[in-house]
Amino acid sequence: MELLAEYGLFLAKIATVVIAIAVVAVLIVNLAQRKRHRGELRITNLSEQYKEMQEDVSVALLDSHQQKLWHKAQKKKAKLEAKEAKAAAKQGRAPVQTKPRVYVLDFKGSMDAHEVSSLREEITAVVTMAKPEDQVILRLESPGGVVHGYGLASSQLQRLRDKNIPLTVTVDKVAASGGYMMACVANKIVAAPFAILGSIGVVAQIPNFNRFLKSKDIDIELHTAGQYKRTLTLLGENTEEGRQKFREDLNETHDLFKEFVKRMRPTLNIDEVATGEHWYGMQAQEKGLVDEVGTSDELLLSLINEREVVSVRFMQRKKLMDRFTGSAAESVDRLLLRWWQRGEKPML
Repeated sequence: MELLAEYGLFLAKIATVVIAIAVVAVLIVNLAQRKRHRGELRITNLSEQYKEMQEDVSVALLDSHQQKLWHKAQKKKAKLEAKEAKAAAKQGRAPVQTKPRVYVLDFKGSMDAHEVSSLREEITAVVTMAKPEDQVILRLESPGGVVHGYGLASSQLQRLRDKNIPLTVTVDKVAASGGYMMACVANKIVAAPFAILGSIGVVAQIPNFNRFLKSKDIDIELHTAGQYKRTLTLLGENTEEGRQKFREDLNETHDLFKEFVKRMRPTLNIDEVATGEHWYGMQAQEKGLVDEVGTSDELLLSLINEREVVSVRFMQRKKLMDRFTGSAAESVDRLLLRWWQRGEKPML
């Protein structure tokens, strides 16, 4: 019995030491994160990646002797380029941009469009770097979400148009509702044949537990200053006047949505497409919602030879707790997207 007590005390001491070390480690990590910048901008040369991919395939098709000669030539070329770069650095000469650039951005939107914080940084970087001959391609994927979030995302894209930087939006999967609000800002929209687009409408729903609470003899009091401070509630008893005002607000938001899309794409028959319906890429082209049918890969490959294609991504630095909560939020978003897809389109 005494041995068990000593063993338990020994385990408790070890646990205390481990917990103390963990707490100190967490404090050090949090302190280091506070000192760091809130994020970093990552630039990836996609032209080089595509070129390396082509070279890998070409070399794989050569025989062993030819491969040895190719690798020998590549080493000689790399050595010469390194020597030239070193000489340029010593002389203080910056690399010369020989081709117009294509800046590639990615936006995979959630329901609350929190990704707009990274999009803001990326667009700011592009605006400061871009030259008149450059352009931007946004690879967009979003089923939509809250009005204010996607309204801000659309305003960020508008900054590119205001600076006369050509913007092309590519949609490989879905750009519906708020997602299409973003897409329509572009000078050109390219969608895959079976991408989902449109859904120019507004929806809102809230449950009401008033009858259940009444059955349990639970009273709910709601006091407001202002006739329409609260139209519909979760717990209180909703009135027909409140419902009517709620519908009016939805219709007003829908009208603003339609006006925005019409302003961005003047040739669009807005009354025909602003019904809340969605269409696939080929149908969307017939309706005037998109300009071309194709994938983002096809578009980028067509530009590789004539332009320097670079990816611009702003990576947010997340705290340890944010990583866990962020993962949970992403899981919820994926679940909501699955429900939306099952209810809004047939299963293949």
